[in-house]
Amino acid sequence: MERRDEPPSLNAYESMLARRTAHTYRDAPLDRRSIERALHAANHAPCHRLTFPWRFIRVGPRGRAATADLAVQIKAERRPLSADEAKRVHDKTMAPPELVVACQVRNMDPFTSREDYAACSCAIQNFFVSLASEGILGKWSTGAITRDARLYGLLGLDPAAFEVIGFLWAGMADPPPDIARPPMESVVRAIP
Repeated sequence: MERRDEPPSLNAYESMLARRTAHTYRDAPLDRRSIERALHAANHAPCHRLTFPWRFIRVGPRGRAATADLAVQIKAERRPLSADEAKRVHDKTMAPPELVVACQVRNMDPFTSREDYAACSCAIQNFFVSLASEGILGKWSTGAITRDARLYGLLGLDPAAFEVIGFLWAGMADPPPDIARPPMESVVRAIP
């Protein structure tokens, strides 16, 4: 019997298989504890060099509106946008109930930086697997806005010290159709 004070959860294997990328979300807020658990899980990712290079920024309503305005501005700088197109870009940025910005602490050593990106990727996967265990879907987005200097100003980040590696969207959504995965024998081999 499931206890009401605990989140519904799947086992680790089921959660990994349930983790899916969602592009459209329901207009339903998430329990803040779900995001806190996901961030806690992210902080427990493996980190070969023990640099713990991940940083996460939870973006609230004002920051979200400013981010949406910046997204529209960036698109409009590439080509003129109609009012409908600008609204779509703005609404897309505002749609998921939660936005977390994932950052990596910069390291000038190329090998350590590569290892740190791998650790950050593991942290992000932990974040999404934790959410999937509660029936919450998400998306790791690396659009042009994540590389724009104005975003760093909006987030109060020093670009010499941190790199934005993605937006983590999260919310309730209908699961997208299954993606055909390569057969196991094409991705796994054994040698005697």
